[in-house]
Amino acid sequence: MRFTKMHGCGNDYVYINGIRERIASDKKPELVRRLSDRHFGIGGDGVIFINQGTNAEFEMEMYNADGSRAQMCGNGIRCVAKYVYDYGLTDRTNITIESFGSVKYLELTLGKDDKVERVRVNMGAPILEAEDVPVISKQEQVVNEEILVNGERFRMTCVSMGNPHAVVFLKDIDDIRSFDLERVGPYFENHERFPERTNTEFVRVMDRGNVQMRVWERGTGETLACGTGCCATAVAGVLNGLTDMIVNVHVLGGVITCEWDRERNLVYMTGPAVTVFDGEVEI
Repeated sequence: MRFTKMHGCGNDYVYINGIRERIASDKKPELVRRLSDRHFGIGGDGVIFINQGTNAEFEMEMYNADGSRAQMCGNGIRCVAKYVYDYGLTDRTNITIESFGSVKYLELTLGKDDKVERVRVNMGAPILEAEDVPVISKQEQVVNEEILVNGERFRMTCVSMGNPHAVVFLKDIDDIRSFDLERVGPYFENHERFPERTNTEFVRVMDRGNVQMRVWERGTGETLACGTGCCATAVAGVLNGLTDMIVNVHVLGGVITCEWDRERNLVYMTGPAVTVFDGEVEI
């Protein structure tokens, strides 16, 4: 089976052309776990199959490293856009991609050698209603709400960008890299208040246009970036009065720019997409 290794700000996945490579659905979770293994497989935060779309030109079928299916991946969808253009599946620089039935609109920016360098994605409207995120709460929306996690108290703001996020703004910390994420992340992910588990973003505000962020992704653990998490962070920053409508989110793998257009209630994400290598693997 042919594959392509790609990443968006270090959030790396194994990409498979599902139009050409036909894998039975019941075989995919096990295959994903094997390919994602960084010691015995190709290595990645998961596997993404690129299929022909039903309601859009293409479909992104995404799996976490543990073999579980995920609804959306901001870094992943940018890489899908790069793949379909660079590998000749389309010659358009404005395309549509669906994931779990949700259609996203993407604008491709070309760089050297006529290859896609950056992608701007209309990520749609943020979901703030607690029951739709989903998160268990007595409030209609969870904004700066206290949560007890493994004996520690945090304040979180919950946003869904097609997948659930709990954004935690940290105070009295000079560098987000010093935060002990592995001590807290797994307990947030599997907390009883999140019926479908959650992704958790830990954020330090640098100024109104820049934040540092680290993320613990459900089904994977810490990743170097999370596109939907950056979008959720931007929305949470505005809701808490901490950031402007446009914010640069500095993740471990680079910088992703997010904008919340509140008038139209749409979130836009812009960031890089990189091809690492192509290869073949026996399955």
